[in-house]
Amino acid sequence: MIDLAIIGGSGFTQFKELKVTRREVIHTPYGEPSAPIAYGTFRDRSVAFLPRHGTAHTIPPHKINYRANIWALKHIGASHIVAIAAVGGIGSEMAPGVIAIPDQIIDYTYGRDHTYFEHDLDQVTHIDFSHPYSEGVRQQLIAAAKSAHVPVVSHGVYGATQGPRLETAMEINRMEGDGCTLVGMTGMPETALARELGLDYACCAVVANWAAGKGDGPILMKEMEAHIERGMERIISLIQVLTETLRR
Repeated sequence: MIDLAIIGGSGFTQFKELKVTRREVIHTPYGEPSAPIAYGTFRDRSVAFLPRHGTAHTIPPHKINYRANIWALKHIGASHIVAIAAVGGIGSEMAPGVIAIPDQIIDYTYGRDHTYFEHDLDQVTHIDFSHPYSEGVRQQLIAAAKSAHVPVVSHGVYGATQGPRLETAMEINRMEGDGCTLVGMTGMPETALARELGLDYACCAVVANWAAGKGDGPILMKEMEAHIERGMERIISLIQVLTETLRR
């Protein structure tokens, strides 16, 4: 039975440690997901894997079919989702290379298909989004990190921007004033869609760079890639423990 799904972000489009048994193309009422879903085992637990940017990392953040991705994972029976993301650091704790488990999110995106509750409704539907991430999955990620000896920041406010460009220094200043400690481009509407479908969803974020204006110089892609690569190695260790301890 597949109950745990991993959504891979930048730097994690290939889950090489997953022993893939098959791949499946899921057709959804909302179009095609980013890629075929890979089914396999990791540390003797059945896991599904979906790279949100596609297998070749070709889908930019604002073009991802978030509704199809989340619907497909619900369709195959996943009840828990761990979303891996590369982000920029705003808060002083969020230096490049840090792994954070955010507990809040602010949405700055626009023009994205952000809800399932649009057509053929019996009544207008609202979800409680006060605490956007599943606290149960968050705490299990934090516990898994501790067991794996992987340092994490156990909180954070993820500011979701439109992309694909990086932000200006003044945009980051505004976001910091709003309370954001992290900035990324894929957190929304993914997080809200998971809540609409009743999935236990949490984010595991790797800080790839200081956000605009927070570092000593320009944002360099080579430095970002190096931080992402090292961070993803630690995330694999974390997920290894999580697959052994996550309550089914």
